[in-house]
Amino acid sequence: MPATLLRSWLLGSIITGCALGLTLEAGAQSGPPRPALGDGPWEYTTFEAGGTNIRVSIVAKGLTQPWSMAWLPNNDLLITERKGRVRLLRDGHLLPDPLPGLPELGIDRFFDIAAHPDFARNRFVYFTYIKKTPHPDGSDEYWATTALARGRLANDRLHEVQDIFLADAWRPLPGGDASRILFAPDGTLFMSSSHRRDPEGPQQPSNHVGAILRLNDDGSAPADNPFVGRAGYRPEIYSYGHRTVLGLTFHPTSGALWETENGPQGGDEVNIIEAGKNYGWPLVTYGIEYDGSRAADTPWRAGLVPPKLFWVPSIAASGITFYTGSRIPAWQGNLFVGAMTVGRIPGTGRLERIVFAENGGELRRESLLGNLHQRIRDVRQGPDGLLYLLTAENDGALLVVEPLD
Repeated sequence: MPATLLRSWLLGSIITGCALGLTLEAGAQSGPPRPALGDGPWEYTTFEAGGTNIRVSIVAKGLTQPWSMAWLPNNDLLITERKGRVRLLRDGHLLPDPLPGLPELGIDRFFDIAAHPDFARNRFVYFTYIKKTPHPDGSDEYWATTALARGRLANDRLHEVQDIFLADAWRPLPGGDASRILFAPDGTLFMSSSHRRDPEGPQQPSNHVGAILRLNDDGSAPADNPFVGRAGYRPEIYSYGHRTVLGLTFHPTSGALWETENGPQGGDEVNIIEAGKNYGWPLVTYGIEYDGSRAADTPWRAGLVPPKLFWVPSIAASGITFYTGSRIPAWQGNLFVGAMTVGRIPGTGRLERIVFAENGGELRRESLLGNLHQRIRDVRQGPDGLLYLLTAENDGALLVVEPLD
């Protein structure tokens, strides 16, 4: 696509309704006022095992648009805030000040955080963010890409923080971005790079737009990646044809990589990621555009991987995890997906619980916590075997889901 046409398309995307998606993703408190979260706790009876009773409680408040969380070996919890801060929860209490030590990296939006598998020895913490720099043509136009940085955590301070990987995804349009990172058992890490609102980039593996990348812990490309040495393909790419990936997790028995991916209005997906595969965006999708038109002529095509699950209308699918703990036995093996807005209606966030049969087929879905009216950004299983949730609000909170005795 010529540069002038691309720029016109990008500008039109803002004007013709993508602004709605930008507003919701940015966490603006648009639409009618939503009820405050309250103090809780809240009790629910869920479907499994003839009725499983749970309690949802607030662990911590005072977070501003929290995005991700990562436990350390000593059970300290690191929490990122979208504007570029790392908070520390210790012994159930949120420290009042963010961790110092983040240099001037040009952080536009702060995303995921993960501790190195050998953190106890090397103290490495990794995080992804949108990196903003001056436009190369010298103009004031927005210019940014997805970055992976690493630093050492010591004495409640980040040290030696520096970028170790910059995605070849520089684009002039903000909004709709996300990035998750997940360490694999072999020590490599998966990192997602958003579609950056580029209509062609996700189908061009010569760049990192709309891709899931596999990296070594120093940011280099592993020699056994699927496209290493192949002309026209970036060696860091593990899979491509993605839109905006907001969750990564491993299946507890197969070890397969699963992800959540946002469509436009409809077409949010859960995909099982395989090396070298094309997941179709924007050629195939169940979604519709913000003006009501179909985003693609067909939701499937030979050679493109279809989703394992999808939602119409959109739920703004976010964090994802399988429950493997013993605290809530009826939920073992269930998939949990955070939802931020259902049908683009503010105040409709919830937690989705998906149950699968032994053959891998979907049996049922249960929507939980809708009465809290909170955008659920991240969902993780803690080291204590309980589920923890982050609410993507300006007055965000960390919640815990536990069995009701």
